[in-house]
Amino acid sequence: MSILNVSSDFSRLVVQWQLCCGRHDLPWQNTRDPYRIWLSEVMLQQTQVTTVIAYFNRFIQQFPTVHHLARATESEVMRLWAGLGYYSRAKNLLACAQKICQDHGGFFPLKVSALIGLPGIGRSTAGAILSLSHFLAAPILDGNVRRVFARYFAIFGDTTSSKVQAQLWELAEALLPEDESVAAYNQGLMDLGAQVCTRRNPSCNICPLKVGCMARTEGLVDRLPEPKLKTIRKEEYYQVLLYRCQSKIWLQPRPVRGVWSGLWMAPMLKLSCAQNQPVVIHELTHRRYFLYPEWVVNQLPDSDSLGAWFDLDLKNAPGVPACLQKILHFVQVIK
Repeated sequence: MSILNVSSDFSRLVVQWQLCCGRHDLPWQNTRDPYRIWLSEVMLQQTQVTTVIAYFNRFIQQFPTVHHLARATESEVMRLWAGLGYYSRAKNLLACAQKICQDHGGFFPLKVSALIGLPGIGRSTAGAILSLSHFLAAPILDGNVRRVFARYFAIFGDTTSSKVQAQLWELAEALLPEDESVAAYNQGLMDLGAQVCTRRNPSCNICPLKVGCMARTEGLVDRLPEPKLKTIRKEEYYQVLLYRCQSKIWLQPRPVRGVWSGLWMAPMLKLSCAQNQPVVIHELTHRRYFLYPEWVVNQLPDSDSLGAWFDLDLKNAPGVPACLQKILHFVQVIK
């Protein structure tokens, strides 16, 4: 299939579909504010829209502009981010906001090359910022778009591999409209992947691209995109010490490097193997943690240990990992 033969029809169909059937009521839409677009794009990495909405609204309420965010402390940012996971995104948000204010006068650069030089902004995020806020012809290639391209053009291979990514970026560039419809086009690609060309059970019958889709024509919809090799999670075991004094719990800041960096957590002791006691299993991308909670009552932590007492409901606590909420709920249930 020649890209020259499909580019204009492809983009036109995507734009038409987005205008009539795409998403238009998400809290980061209907704006040309690059700050809100950037924030939403970062939050949506590896995270579902339904989860992001509440976090986005709280974040904007606390930090309505990039200047407000640039003046924040890491602890304030991590507190609002707690539970979203992939915490390096939050640290990069703060660092990026500070760079934008210090080096660019509070304005987002208008070139992809300048944007991807900022912390946490990759080529696809840069494309979304420029196309959605300034209608500039910059391509995107998030997970939804990769899936649409892989099916429409019957592209085999791991879509996150460098080889296939290069092929997909070439398509993204070639199919891109060069007028103001680029915003609806890029948004339409994301919406198609999220609403129609879904990972499982795609709604091919209502897809605006169904006529030219090679995966549909050749019966490859269930095979494409090809899955990447499964990550083998390393298992780790920890005793979690829940120091309690009346209605308070003792938490410590996590080390600068390692899991949950920048958050506060109950003290953890690494174990060599699984234990025969109640356990909370918490999974991250590359790790599976077996967490064995133990109440420590009427005993204070070491006097020289860094930490502080917080309410058991954690309402006055700084940012904490989602697993701590899971642990506290678990120990209440098994009482």
